[in-house]
Amino acid sequence: MAKPHWHPERLAARLPFLDRRAALTAATRAFFTGRGYREVETPCLATAPGAEVHIRAFETRFEPHIGVGEGRALWLRTSPELAIKKLLAGGCGPVFEFARVWRNGEVSARHAPEFTMLEWYRPGLSFDALMDETEAYIRAVCPQVVEHGGVRTDLALPFERLTMQDAFARHCNGLDLLGTEGDTARLHAAAARAGLPPRADESWEDLFFRLLLERVEPAIGRDRATFLTHWPAPQAALARRDPADPRAALRFELFAAGIELANAFDELTDPAEQRLRFEEANAERRRTTGAHGWDVDEDFLDALEAGLPPTAGIALGFDRLAMLAAGAPRIEDVLWLPVT
Repeated sequence: MAKPHWHPERLAARLPFLDRRAALTAATRAFFTGRGYREVETPCLATAPGAEVHIRAFETRFEPHIGVGEGRALWLRTSPELAIKKLLAGGCGPVFEFARVWRNGEVSARHAPEFTMLEWYRPGLSFDALMDETEAYIRAVCPQVVEHGGVRTDLALPFERLTMQDAFARHCNGLDLLGTEGDTARLHAAAARAGLPPRADESWEDLFFRLLLERVEPAIGRDRATFLTHWPAPQAALARRDPADPRAALRFELFAAGIELANAFDELTDPAEQRLRFEEANAERRRTTGAHGWDVDEDFLDALEAGLPPTAGIALGFDRLAMLAAGAPRIEDVLWLPVT
């Protein structure tokens, strides 16, 4: 039987990685406070844990026994995004948070069911400027060369900016992704023409993600880091549409050393469109998981009604960044007490 994570031998083996994580935390705080950001803490319990369709959450229940109140379902958050945006609508200005978050059913060398998300948001920051700031942050806190699973990335090289449309054209044999948006039959036909036969039961979203995971992601963020930008609008529930091409949303993900590190949006501020996106996401969640999921966060929509300023924001997997900064092969190496 394996020794527990707290056992002196196992803890001693992880201490160099954990010390590097602590230095990364301090450097991160210095970077953002030096740029005028305020550190915040938002609740871990939420009425709606997040917006991503394929992320599963841990459910719990509030049962009052001191004071007054009604019992109700609550969730461990999968992201602090909705709560932070409420603060932005209230006028708190640029903020960042080291947020403990939970994702049910996710365990691998790069996944843990409980982990830390670093999120930061700056009103008035453009989509391109957020990429600039993210690049500056990664360079400021990481060694010049990072490696994982035999993939080495030189962070001194300019980060690549690759649209999703160009990524599919390049790595899926010329496939015109946005020309098929939302139309399963058209994407099936385009994939077949590209020599990438679809499966009969795949929806547009299922096939999109399979091609993304099998063809695109393994080819990017290797020699140099890559921002994968301008996602199909249905795959960015909290992002503003691209004014130049409304089929795409202003979303990017960051990849380095073959690892997805971050997910970012030029934030959607229209409450009517946001409600529609939430309802579509809930319907898709019921279709793919058979579960009801959670209700729309009405308090968040009220905050949008009150006025969320134009904002760019990003969620970065801090444990994954710690893996790269420390040279750790597994996420559990940078967690003090992994839960699995």
